[in-house]
Amino acid sequence: MLDWTEIALRLGVATLVGGLIGLNRDLRGKPIGLKTLGLVSLATAMLLVLVHSDEAKIVSDAGSRVMQGILTGIGFLGAGVIVHAGRHFRVRGLTSAACTWLAACIGIVCGLGQWRVVIIAVVITFAILTVGGRTERWLHKKLGGKDETEQEPHPGSSSDNRPT
Repeated sequence: MLDWTEIALRLGVATLVGGLIGLNRDLRGKPIGLKTLGLVSLATAMLLVLVHSDEAKIVSDAGSRVMQGILTGIGFLGAGVIVHAGRHFRVRGLTSAACTWLAACIGIVCGLGQWRVVIIAVVITFAILTVGGRTERWLHKKLGGKDETEQEPHPGSSSDNRPT
């Protein structure tokens, strides 16, 4: 059985690294950022903490197939939350889609009765949602990312040569 510290460490590091990858993408003007990838990384780590702990036997083969079906279906639901707004082809709703997927993961973990994992994940989630945007904007200013007021070129135009 994993203790509180080990669960917090695993989920915290996953969230931090996912957030750093998101910050990198945001600084390069890509439509995904610190909050979104932090939440996705948290959700996936939460499920793997669950299935790779001493309590892994609580997830049967049938339960594993149910989890796969839920997460696939929720992925489609989350895709419907993502909206291309206006004529500048700006992507919106990625964090909401990530929250949808994370909520499904939390529901799975609740259904399995893994309360320590749920509590730590919820605390991290609300920390990201509460201060993540401000942290992202502050880091954006400090690290000199792409100005959010710059216009995105139309996809496929000759000026669409941004680094990946």
